[in-house]
Amino acid sequence: MNEVQILTAEVSEEVLLPYFPEGIRAGFPSPATDYEEEAIDLNKTLIRHREATFFARVKGESMIDAGYMPGDLLVVDRSLEPQSGDVVVAYVDGGFTIKELDLSQKEQGVVWLRPHNDAYQPIRITPEQSSSIWGVVTYCIHKSGR
Repeated sequence: MNEVQILTAEVSEEVLLPYFPEGIRAGFPSPATDYEEEAIDLNKTLIRHREATFFARVKGESMIDAGYMPGDLLVVDRSLEPQSGDVVVAYVDGGFTIKELDLSQKEQGVVWLRPHNDAYQPIRITPEQSSSIWGVVTYCIHKSGR
């Protein structure tokens, strides 16, 4: 069940990095685009609620079809109210997992945690089980290449 590794990080100072606000084209380069560069602080961009945010590393492949790969770094916000369709980090029966939250049967006392990989089964959560939603995934940082 342990599909995420919880990480802690102290965000204490501003770190400004180069940023191209107009974007980088994935098609043909535009000769009209100036080489405009600003600065961005990823702490401010990725973390809305500092006291309620934590990081987790993806382990396993149950969400691979949604683009969450083993080793990806998740930014998770505990202050957000989880909604149906959100990708969440949940604690279920002694282990952490990342899944899509399905609240369509909440009135019947059932919540589903749905994987995005046909090799895995959805997890049915009932009030009798020891479980909790730890937070909503707000960003997934995926390593590209090297």
